[in-house]
Amino acid sequence: MRIDKMLANLGYGSRKEVKTILKNKAVKVNGEIIKDAKHHVDPKVDEIYLYNELVDYKEYIYLMMNKPPGVISATEDTREETVVDILQLEDAVYNPFPVGRLDKDTEGLLILTNDGKLSHRLLSPKKHVPKTYFAVVKGMVGEEDVLAFKEGVTLDDGYVTKPGQLTVLKSGETSDIELTISEGKFHQVKRMFESVGKKVIYLKRLSMGPLELDETLELGEYRELTDEEVELLQNYQVQDA
Repeated sequence: MRIDKMLANLGYGSRKEVKTILKNKAVKVNGEIIKDAKHHVDPKVDEIYLYNELVDYKEYIYLMMNKPPGVISATEDTREETVVDILQLEDAVYNPFPVGRLDKDTEGLLILTNDGKLSHRLLSPKKHVPKTYFAVVKGMVGEEDVLAFKEGVTLDDGYVTKPGQLTVLKSGETSDIELTISEGKFHQVKRMFESVGKKVIYLKRLSMGPLELDETLELGEYRELTDEEVELLQNYQVQDA
């Protein structure tokens, strides 16, 4: 990889600005000052210093966020704050994007990465990647709802959902539930409950595939996935529909 492209990709400036940095003798590769923008480096092998600070380069970034309400699952928006706006600059320079989406008012687990292959594996409609949610529902959720969700319910547009696993944690005027579904239609959890005459008033995603939300993360906080978690996602066996 060319040294100017690598530094530009890491957010140290445009290609033109990086060339100026190189001309100012601010970059060392394996102890040697490099001024040529076309100089090729292997970031996995070479030691690269910029202004005497080691440049940490990685091809992919994998983040887990506890998405707060009021923030949209997008990379950019002219009116709304996005999940990418929350990121620190050193993470944002890798141009990660959310893997799927959570509604603006929904909280919980959101994966962000620049690994398109992994994102496709987790999002492809041909796959059955389970996602588990906790919800507070207005109305008494009972066994008839558990059975209805197990069979699949008909949404307002006539679509019949795949079976969902509904667990009632508390039933009353408002009910606490957990629901696992294997598809991701627009507003699906809310629309599934609307189909049985109830309304979701709070929604939080707890897990996606093998990855569970780190409950130590406060709303709006995020962290990099561990190597073990990344490997878990990459090796996760999903079946074609």
